[in-house]
Amino acid sequence: MTRRDRPRSTPARTIGRLFLASALVFAGVSHLFWAREEFRAQVPEWVPMDPDGVVVASGAVEVGLGAALVVLPKERRRIGAIVAAFFVAVFPGNIAQYADRRDAFGLTTDRARLIRLFFQPALVALALWSTREPRA
Repeated sequence: MTRRDRPRSTPARTIGRLFLASALVFAGVSHLFWAREEFRAQVPEWVPMDPDGVVVASGAVEVGLGAALVVLPKERRRIGAIVAAFFVAVFPGNIAQYADRRDAFGLTTDRARLIRLFFQPALVALALWSTREPRA
């Protein structure tokens, strides 16, 4: 079966991909504007860069990745892998927020910060699943 003969993305995968794209663009814009201070709480102290620079850079990357999921449909599999890798790359920030007990985004208890850690693997899975073609 050639690539052309393979089934296209299912409606559920398309909805998942569009949801993920929207979430990435929203989060990225919030990095750049109204939630910069909140996102700084997630930058681990061991990162050798200015925390605000990290927040701005990661916000710009999120906006770009979210847009790419929509405007580059032929590259969705590759972009999905990049999005998944991005979520893995920023996960240490979530761990640092938990380990250092930093309050941000309403996460003011250890339990709330711990629960949040389980959402990152779900985002990785969504990025991979929503950008793959269904099996024939």
